[in-house]
Amino acid sequence: MKTSLLPLLVWAAAANAAPTASPATIADNAALAATLNWDDRLDFDFASRGLVAGPAAPQIRDKAGAVLHDFAEDAQFSGPAPATVNPSLWRNATLLAKAGLFKVADGIWQVRGHDLSNMTVIAGKTGWILVDPLTTTEAAAAALALVNAKLGTRPVIAVIYTHSHADHFGGAGGVITAADAAAGKVAVIAPQGFMEHAVSENVIAGPAMLRRAEYMFGALLPRSATGHVSAGLGPARTAGVISLIAPNDSIRATGDTRTIDGVRFEFQMTPNTEAPAEMNFHLPGLRALCMAENANGAMHNLLTPRGALVRDAHGWSNYLLEARRRYAGKSDVVFTSHFWPRWGADEVSRYLLLHAQAYAFVHNESVRLMNNGLNAVEIGEAIKLPAPLARAWYNRPNYGSLKFNARAVYQRYLGAFDGDPVNLDPLPRNDVAVRYVAAMGGSAKVMQLAATAAATGDDRWAATLLGHVVRADPGDAGAREALAKRYEQLAYRSEAAPWRDFYLSGALELRDGPKTTATVNGNGIAANLQVAQLLDTMSVRVKPEAASGAPFTVAFVIPDMKERHLVTIANGVMLHEIGVADAADATLTVSRLALIGMVGGQVMAMDLMDQGKLQIDGDPLVLQRFLTLFQPPRPVFPLVTP
Repeated sequence: MKTSLLPLLVWAAAANAAPTASPATIADNAALAATLNWDDRLDFDFASRGLVAGPAAPQIRDKAGAVLHDFAEDAQFSGPAPATVNPSLWRNATLLAKAGLFKVADGIWQVRGHDLSNMTVIAGKTGWILVDPLTTTEAAAAALALVNAKLGTRPVIAVIYTHSHADHFGGAGGVITAADAAAGKVAVIAPQGFMEHAVSENVIAGPAMLRRAEYMFGALLPRSATGHVSAGLGPARTAGVISLIAPNDSIRATGDTRTIDGVRFEFQMTPNTEAPAEMNFHLPGLRALCMAENANGAMHNLLTPRGALVRDAHGWSNYLLEARRRYAGKSDVVFTSHFWPRWGADEVSRYLLLHAQAYAFVHNESVRLMNNGLNAVEIGEAIKLPAPLARAWYNRPNYGSLKFNARAVYQRYLGAFDGDPVNLDPLPRNDVAVRYVAAMGGSAKVMQLAATAAATGDDRWAATLLGHVVRADPGDAGAREALAKRYEQLAYRSEAAPWRDFYLSGALELRDGPKTTATVNGNGIAANLQVAQLLDTMSVRVKPEAASGAPFTVAFVIPDMKERHLVTIANGVMLHEIGVADAADATLTVSRLALIGMVGGQVMAMDLMDQGKLQIDGDPLVLQRFLTLFQPPRPVFPLVTP
């Protein structure tokens, strides 16, 4: 037997073995553990303090009885970190697995561990004020049921959305009704711009973002020491129905106040931090500060792996400092939309300061290195938090990654191009793979090089090599399995939960092909699309070849919105304008919701016409042609393989 083939043969023999950590992974995790501040046990006190009761039922289920969240899975996250989990991430998972109803202060409670986020409950004179009612109606209903069972049943007087992400508004339909909100029977309060961003932030690129989110949050993985252990900012996302109940009151400026059922709120606007529309609030009568998702128990993302607009680290840091100056000395407790509260005015002040310094450092150091000629990847390799910041557990990269955040700062200022002309017009990745593999002597040679790299623990290089083989020859089962093994080892080292879940989801794709979960229902968001947003979404789905014939126009008259939109199809492009009176080849008169249903495929145009809900004036063949222009997005597409 040739010695050079030994690593490859050993690798192949281990292909069907149970997942385990390699010696290099174990060594790397041990080296990281030696740098961590294990003597700081404060979070274990904070995460357990004030427990009133555990979950009311062992599982959250939907109306049909399907399990959406199983609390029994939390029990496995305790004790020393297994070899297959980064020790810092295991600590994060252990703390986030503590589920139940917790008292924060007199008059304030939180339901934690039921979803990615927390639902905060504030007692008014007559009812409950709910802050951030989780992601799905089922999760929110279970949380409120626990509150009423343990604290006494009260009506929901108000709901506050701290920001425009679905895990902070999607469950509203489980605790209030849209009719009560519309009638003003329940106050629904959000930062200015909430509805625009809640609906639009993920609509245009929504299909790609949702696909990547399945990998980022480990939706395809089991919860286990070799699978999903934590989302980084919550245990796991709870499946179910996502609703969106529109606010009936908007906060417009820092310093705005509201007195809700006898409780006084003072708000701080923080736009373009963790969300485009976000706000904190202070409760002066209760000496409590809510930092929404601007402060956390771990580093957050400046750019999420699922994709989003790049966030402003500089502005984020400044808003944390502003909150510290305004409220820290007036607060005995700070609580957030994820993680657990922190008690004591000195602790609140220190927490906000070190958090602000961490975001400022990521911004400032990334810009310094950028201005010294490093590109995004090089900055990610070079940047290190100063020790006093890195030793604070709430600055550890259990959710946001320092490398990813540094690259995000670079992207925010300079974009994706790094200034090297070789990257002005790079070859597509599949073409690159074929040429690299051929240049290195073929797949077998590259596999040998990768096996040698893996044997020495150089898994990043091994994965790079194997990724070329898989793209050059997607049918090479040995290469796919070998790459899956490297992704597993990289996952077992990952301190950031999204990185771990991405690596393990990539390994799953390599072994079983692309998969998806269809467990989250977002129709509540779709129903809130404005017509202009709907037409924007349609315009990015036009097939250019289908729209390159004779130009034509379609007008949409929306009586319930008192709007008229003119759509022009020409030269492969769809444009639309509102309030334009130009004549059209066809005019459709239809309500907003009926139009959404027709475009979404829930109802046919002929059925709407039969019901008198759609009127067509002009050439009906124009509508038929219009509806053939669009290509629906692929719900499942590969991220790792061609």
